[in-house]
Amino acid sequence: MTAESDAWSTDPDRKSPAHPALLELFFDLVYVFALISLAEKLATELTWSGAAETLVLLLAFTFIWALTAWAGDTLDRARSALRVKFIGTMAASLLLAATVPDAYGSRGLLFAITYLAIHLGSSFYFLLVLRDPSQRGRSSRILFWEAIAGFGWIGGALLGDTARLVLWAVTVGIEYAAAALGWPVPGLGRSHSEEWRLTGERLSERYRQFVIIALGVSLFTTAETFSQSDYTAARVWALVVVFLIVVLMWRIYIYRAGELLTDAIAKSTRPSLLGQSAAVTHLIMVAGIGGAAVTSRLVVDRPFGETPPSWAAVILGGPALFLLGRGLLDYTVFGRVSRSRLAGLVLLGGVAPATYLLPPLVVALLAMIVLALVAVVNLLSTRRHPRTAAPALR
Repeated sequence: MTAESDAWSTDPDRKSPAHPALLELFFDLVYVFALISLAEKLATELTWSGAAETLVLLLAFTFIWALTAWAGDTLDRARSALRVKFIGTMAASLLLAATVPDAYGSRGLLFAITYLAIHLGSSFYFLLVLRDPSQRGRSSRILFWEAIAGFGWIGGALLGDTARLVLWAVTVGIEYAAAALGWPVPGLGRSHSEEWRLTGERLSERYRQFVIIALGVSLFTTAETFSQSDYTAARVWALVVVFLIVVLMWRIYIYRAGELLTDAIAKSTRPSLLGQSAAVTHLIMVAGIGGAAVTSRLVVDRPFGETPPSWAAVILGGPALFLLGRGLLDYTVFGRVSRSRLAGLVLLGGVAPATYLLPPLVVALLAMIVLALVAVVNLLSTRRHPRTAAPALR
């Protein structure tokens, strides 16, 4: 029996497939559009408030994606339930992504209603199709907390831009905190990570796919920006530099912790908790890769000239965030942080004071060189001292 046929099996005793079903890959296509929309929003509103607004929306989208990915194992036992749940969430997520450009404007209420409809609808649906008491209890607890979050999302949508940002930021923070604590509810207790029945190979592949989506968005944005600009030598060089930044991020991610995440989850005595820890590290890396997408729009469009502080923050901050997340993934998989990640962060910080003297293309080139050094040191270190998975959460 193939993994795909297992994914559609209605036998409740059949084990979950080790690999994601094709429907889950189809579901991810919506998040390509979502990440493109978020990158474009930040590129056009490159201010501290614009960055905060984009971050809140990214956290909201990631929360939906993560809950859907974790629930995949639960729903693999019912073909119709799997299809209805994923397709319904896809449709709503597509509408949600379409509202991103004006989420803090006239479409704020539509964004809030759609976001809540995904969470509340998913919880209600699970209560209808699931029979396991622990899973039904988890759905009830999520429903309780999302109903509370609804006041923040709807209330923020009815307020002005700044108040909306503050209230939405507090609300999404409450959602993440509730999830981290197991959605505690008086009288119902709280959920435990083991309830998700996460499969290590399946979950690690889903995380890798999320990173690939973000990398693909960066490449798409780079090519789109170049195609809409005059073809000059400076822009060609900018295209090459940004492309290499994305390639180096891919290389640094996959070698070796990205490859060994499955083994780490399998070796951990608390695999579900380790899987949730890995979710946080991947969120940080995706945010950094999103910075590379914004960098491509800025640098390819204007390679030379002054580099405003906000531009420097994105050009250097994207790789810095990525290395931070990658270092945390090292700790998750190996129980230690690679010194090359820390050295990369120090080098990026050392470059920052000189950015106002350099054009955007040169700043991006320096970021690329730092990533290249990290990749080379990582390769040499691993060849000299081969590593095996030794998860921190054993």
